[in-house]
Amino acid sequence: MSEKAKYLVIGAILGGIFVFSASRFGMKEEKVEEEQLLDPIVPLKSNNGKITGYPAPKAITFAGEKVPLERPDVFEKLEREVMVNAFWHSNAVLLIKRANKYLPTIDSILISNDVPSDFKYLAVAESGLENVVSPSKAVGFWQFLDGTAGDFGLEVNDDIDQRYDPFLSTVAATKYLKKSHEKFGNWTTVAASYNLGMSATSKIMESQKSSTYYDMILSEEPARYLYRVLALKNLLENDTKYGFDIPNEEKYSLAKTYSIKVSEDIPDLHEFARSKNLSYFQLRHLNPWIRSYRLPVKKGQIFEIKLPVN
Repeated sequence: MSEKAKYLVIGAILGGIFVFSASRFGMKEEKVEEEQLLDPIVPLKSNNGKITGYPAPKAITFAGEKVPLERPDVFEKLEREVMVNAFWHSNAVLLIKRANKYLPTIDSILISNDVPSDFKYLAVAESGLENVVSPSKAVGFWQFLDGTAGDFGLEVNDDIDQRYDPFLSTVAATKYLKKSHEKFGNWTTVAASYNLGMSATSKIMESQKSSTYYDMILSEEPARYLYRVLALKNLLENDTKYGFDIPNEEKYSLAKTYSIKVSEDIPDLHEFARSKNLSYFQLRHLNPWIRSYRLPVKKGQIFEIKLPVN
């Protein structure tokens, strides 16, 4: 290699190092500037900019039943969930927005079926108010398993899965919750049983001779379950106190719809959607319980399909 070629190679290497270093530090500097433009979300309690945490409530109830926060172990468990959920800002903002969309209707269904209003926060804890599918194949806002869904009146097959309907599944959840209340006579235990199952709850209470959820020795998930429900209740009922300021116009809302009753098969939902000036996507978006391209209807069955106003 000639001397000139060597200098060219060395120059190229040094130039590359310089560009890499400049771009690296430039990106870091630019990121800092972008972060400085954002309004910081400051916790409720702070001291000269130092984070000291989000406080847990001094008193709280679930379904009218007092939570024994005078017990240090109970207070610490609740405070943990308050911290986790309040500091997870992106999730909290989305929950506040979705709560405006779904919780009023869920609330009215619970109350009309003689289930305390606070149980709407179970749906928040179970699914984040989304039609999620768990690793164990539990589905929807209320996370029903296939068999349990059928036991409480939901249709589940290849074409129809009413677990995906937020409001029909809420009706099914009220049936489960009322049955559990008949067994335990205590709404706090009912909430715990929604996560554990009625049978497992009974066995644990019997083997441990415990009379309340707060005296049950449980594995990680069920041990945190009710405290998470309480923390979400506290957050959604006191969002502004925790520094969240979401304008009403930015919160989500239900689409305006009307319903038509269907008592006969619809062999082609694409054609049906087109006849209503909709795409198949729009039809499914308003009716997430529809799971295929057809709607078979058994004798005596009636399904309600939502369609958009205008």
